[in-house]
Amino acid sequence: MNKQQELTLINQRIETLFNVSKFNTQFWIVIVNDIYDHSYNIFFSERRRGQRERSIPIHTLEKYTLIDLEEIVRGLQQRWKFTIKFIQFENQLWPTSQKVIQKKRRRDE
Repeated sequence: MNKQQELTLINQRIETLFNVSKFNTQFWIVIVNDIYDHSYNIFFSERRRGQRERSIPIHTLEKYTLIDLEEIVRGLQQRWKFTIKFIQFENQLWPTSQKVIQKKRRRDE
């Protein structure tokens, strides 16, 4: 599967999960660097006021390169205005912009 097909699939899955009519709900995307399986896992997360966080796996990117991930993230940012959280990316840089992906490790990692 090429990058465009993967991005289309991810967008379709987010679209089915995203419900605008849910009031007082926060939505965000989480991308996890799976260092053991050499892949990137993408989750759609939501939390309604007074309820627990719910995280739904959307897709796994088998192609383990930051260049491809950067293009997928750019496509997600163009389509969706959600916050994107990165886990297990500390001290790594985006290939084109040379910006740090995750500045410091989160407490729950």
